[in-house]
Amino acid sequence: MEDGEKNDAKRLVFVTVGTTSFDALVEAVVSQNVKDELHKRGYTHLLIQMGRGIYSPTKCDGADGSLAVDYFTFSSSIADYIRSASLVISHAGSGSIFETLKLGKPLIVVVNEDLMDNHQCELAEELEERKHLYCARPHTLHQTLTKMELESLLRYTPGDGTPVARIIDRFLGFPDD
Repeated sequence: MEDGEKNDAKRLVFVTVGTTSFDALVEAVVSQNVKDELHKRGYTHLLIQMGRGIYSPTKCDGADGSLAVDYFTFSSSIADYIRSASLVISHAGSGSIFETLKLGKPLIVVVNEDLMDNHQCELAEELEERKHLYCARPHTLHQTLTKMELESLLRYTPGDGTPVARIIDRFLGFPDD
């Protein structure tokens, strides 16, 4: 997974907060220092799926050479947005994480520290330790971007659930195939 060279092609950063609200992530990603870092790394467009959040960022068409910014609240599927992205910045929901990793897209997971019993943090940190993604908090997103080396990320390969399924089948009395 590589950051790539700066060129004239559209390089999209897709941001997803899921179905809830995560205004701290939206505010962090549209902060000037984060937008500047994304632009410096050759990204041209920032598209934010902002869920139920109440913070509305300022849209920008990028005509002045700056990062183009757009947003929407919900979509029936975000898979196409992820596919078209050069980088995904996501909340720490397991569905969004694994969908992005299965599509082979570079990923920064931003943990929502306001959630109680935050098991999502454990998942994100474990996958970061295995070098499949970067993990940040809203207040560390800029720092994560400046240190990010996408070529160091390892492609995620889903595990094989067959052995576990066989054990469950045996337990339930189903014959082996």
